[in-house]
Amino acid sequence: MAVEDTLKPNVATEESNADSVDHPIDRYHEEGDDAEEGEIVDESGKSAVPESHPLEHSWTFWFDNPSVKSKQTTWGSSLRSVFTFSTVEDFWSLYNNIRHPSKLANGADLYCFKHNIEPKWEDPICANGGKWTMNFPREKSDKPFLYTLLALIGEQFDHGDEICGAVVNVRTKQERISIWTKNSSNEAAQVSIGRQWKEFLDYNSSIGFIIHEDAKKLDRGAKNTYTA
Repeated sequence: MAVEDTLKPNVATEESNADSVDHPIDRYHEEGDDAEEGEIVDESGKSAVPESHPLEHSWTFWFDNPSVKSKQTTWGSSLRSVFTFSTVEDFWSLYNNIRHPSKLANGADLYCFKHNIEPKWEDPICANGGKWTMNFPREKSDKPFLYTLLALIGEQFDHGDEICGAVVNVRTKQERISIWTKNSSNEAAQVSIGRQWKEFLDYNSSIGFIIHEDAKKLDRGAKNTYTA
């Protein structure tokens, strides 16, 4: 589903008037609001079945529980799929009833990936890719993560087919949001994704793209292949 003419969300401060911004999904989410108490009626005045708005792709939320993760010997063995959604309405129903990053325990990882792509380096679609990462102070990533999800599922990126999904990592001193992509060798697509992501979130600091293969070999010593 292509969503056109949307305004860029401003998350520069927690006190911004972001709620008034026309986001890729908000516009569809609000259709039919003329009926009282959220009721949708047809021309005869009778209640009608609410219209659903399908997304271009289905998406799956995944969660890595830190209390379980600490007991596992194999990375990813504690990763669990939570729910798959394919409409705007299903997204909001789910998002409004899950814990947002600021409420997650230290060590938690919350992913949202295209359906049938597992958020693992070993997944065939992710294997040759990498990730862009933004850093935020603790309890300051809720809005950036939401706006990242809206941009992804609303197909706002010019090279959206290159994107696998996004993750927020909750750690002791910071929260990190990353966008995973498919083909790290496609420099033009990767740089475009990084630049557009910064624009969508009004993020002013430089961000880096690290190839998964480098991260596997070098861990924290992996260097940025691209910057934006």
